[in-house]
Amino acid sequence: MNAKLNPSVAGDLSAAALQNVSRRRFLQGGAALTLGFVLPAGAADKLPAAGPGKAGEGLAAAVHFEPNAFLRIGADNSVTVISKHLEMGQGTYTGLATIVAEELDADWKQVRVEGAPADAKRYNNLFWGPTQGTGGSTAMANSWEQLRKAGAAGRAMLVSAAAKRWKVAAGEIVVSNGIVSHATSGRKASFGELAHDAANEAVPAEVKLKDPKDFKLVGKRANRKDSAAKTDGTAKFTQDVLLPGMLVAVVAHPPQFGAKVKSFDAGRARQVKGVVDVVQIPQGVAVLAKDTWSAKKGRDALSVVWDDSAAFKLGSEEILARYKEMAKSPGKVAKQSGDTATAFAGAAKVIKASYDFPYLAHAAMEPMNCVIKLDADGAEVWNGEQFQTIDQAVVAKVLGLRPEQVRLNMLYAGGSFGRRASKDVDYLVEAAYIVKAIDGRAPVKLVWLREDDMRGGYYRPLFHHALEAAIDGNGKLAGWKHRLVGQSILIGSPFEAFLVKDGIDGVSVEGASNLPYAIPNLTVDLHTPIDIPVPVLWWRSVGSSHTAFSTEAFFDEVAAAMGKDPVALRLELLDKHPRHAGVLKLAAERAAWGTPLKAKAGERRGRGVAVHESFNSYVAHVAEVTVAKDGTVKVDRIVSAVDCGTAINPDNIRSQIEGGIGFGLGAMTQAITLKEGRVEQGNFDGFPLLRIGEMPKVEVHIVPSTAAPTGVGEPGVPPVLPAVANAIAAATGKRLRNLPFNTNELAV
Repeated sequence: MNAKLNPSVAGDLSAAALQNVSRRRFLQGGAALTLGFVLPAGAADKLPAAGPGKAGEGLAAAVHFEPNAFLRIGADNSVTVISKHLEMGQGTYTGLATIVAEELDADWKQVRVEGAPADAKRYNNLFWGPTQGTGGSTAMANSWEQLRKAGAAGRAMLVSAAAKRWKVAAGEIVVSNGIVSHATSGRKASFGELAHDAANEAVPAEVKLKDPKDFKLVGKRANRKDSAAKTDGTAKFTQDVLLPGMLVAVVAHPPQFGAKVKSFDAGRARQVKGVVDVVQIPQGVAVLAKDTWSAKKGRDALSVVWDDSAAFKLGSEEILARYKEMAKSPGKVAKQSGDTATAFAGAAKVIKASYDFPYLAHAAMEPMNCVIKLDADGAEVWNGEQFQTIDQAVVAKVLGLRPEQVRLNMLYAGGSFGRRASKDVDYLVEAAYIVKAIDGRAPVKLVWLREDDMRGGYYRPLFHHALEAAIDGNGKLAGWKHRLVGQSILIGSPFEAFLVKDGIDGVSVEGASNLPYAIPNLTVDLHTPIDIPVPVLWWRSVGSSHTAFSTEAFFDEVAAAMGKDPVALRLELLDKHPRHAGVLKLAAERAAWGTPLKAKAGERRGRGVAVHESFNSYVAHVAEVTVAKDGTVKVDRIVSAVDCGTAINPDNIRSQIEGGIGFGLGAMTQAITLKEGRVEQGNFDGFPLLRIGEMPKVEVHIVPSTAAPTGVGEPGVPPVLPAVANAIAAATGKRLRNLPFNTNELAV
């Protein structure tokens, strides 16, 4: 297939950029720069005369061939893929490199990856318009065609350079495993040997992409590009950044959302060895020291009086009670099909259930942190950078700079699950205010300790769901009502203008408003309280993290009321959704659905199923559980099927689904709770993560596909807990509708 390189798809491969990428530009007194290659100062004078088989010789480690914004080939034969997306453990660096290397026909061993700078003109997320950032399981999906073309363009230029050097037809040249060769003449050259000549080639206006049947890397096992560095300690995280004269800041934050500093006494804090300064900022009081421990001890010694006159003082129970009261009346309609009122008025049977979901912290292993340094050119930032365009603009505003004066260095991040894509840029803004408060006299590393992270807000919102189903006189599912009550993530954010419509936050109802089942009469409505100031944010799988549970758990209740097998009823109502049905059939088949489970004396065992689509990927889980007499639940096994289009890195897909399962299972016991407005949890003793010994056996089956790839970082999460809840019901006959689970209800 021929694919035209155009600005809307190819990012930096725009017409103007394509015309310029191979032009040389030499800077007087500095490095010789080429948009096609880069030479150290003085190297231009040492270039040998070009001739057959000679061009590029003697330039080891001097020439870099850069056909576009995403690829750099060195004379040392290195292939560097520039990743516009953050690597936070989800395998993005490996996936993006695989796409480029596939079309380039590079040797995987010569490929390395580095993070892109903040530059939305070249590195925007194509699904987000003019915005650079990572999230929504979009990294592979938005980059697929763009990076294939980037790799193919580099390959074409290498081939063209070789053809001219060897005076042969380009069509006779073969590229494989990083070697360009011509069989008839026996000539061959590495990418590095051709780098100089290739840099002088025009970037092709069109490139031919591979037929998927010819893929050598895509769909195969490839060693991750970040594993070795993370194993030997050379990987750079924010905590590893050490700058000359750098100070470490730890902040005393108010104990309630909305509280402010009334006064503080820094006398004892300044006496702590290593403490350099104490400053007030809008977010609290910052203690700056020569190291983290000294800053922490200095904060402990602070005396702060808080003004709580405007603070939020409700507890979780009061919030939930208010939500339940709101659910008694209709909300704003998010989805309406058919005549729901008539369906319920004529129903032979109506089933009702409600579900409650707590606030949840992201609890990434690396708490929030960043480093900011002011200099003559503006500001430089180092962090696990997830939201470049938003962060750059907001930090610039705080510091009185233009966005382009804020240079962002994207390091590895120790997890995020949505937290580092902060709509309010909260912790970077905090660091910027600290640097500003000390007049930029030293670089500052802001460190949030676990308690800061756990109590700092930006949680998955607390939600209440109320569902009803109408079964008609023929035993058919005729109507469905779903009412949701919970805070909006998007209202008041930069995304409100295009993701909130008619007062409906799309991420509040995703997974509910697009229910795939063929139900003729359906109403989904939403209440959005606007007087709850607890900061909320997207959490791994966002709205689907709660809507999948309520819809799939309730569906099983409906199936039981209808006397139907849960898998059979789902398939009956998924006739127009073959990809949902495909993963459901595969998971059920591999889990031996319908066969009995062996149980020891005193044990109760059961299977449960759930299927859900999120971020254009389809996942079904079948869970097997054992419930002891005291109600203790053990998840023994989960069989999963996933359809995420073309499987770029199958091993990473399995890893992400397994990780999503573990992440989701953690919510069986997790909750962030408020009492008088204060967060009660501070560390993992109160907000436990799943232990390795609690992880079930997991089987992941990938549906073969040639469709464009979609995400896997999040879609494994939503179906986990409804499958487990349905398995518990199958084992015990009891429905656990609220999270975290109260397993005392299961005791016999």
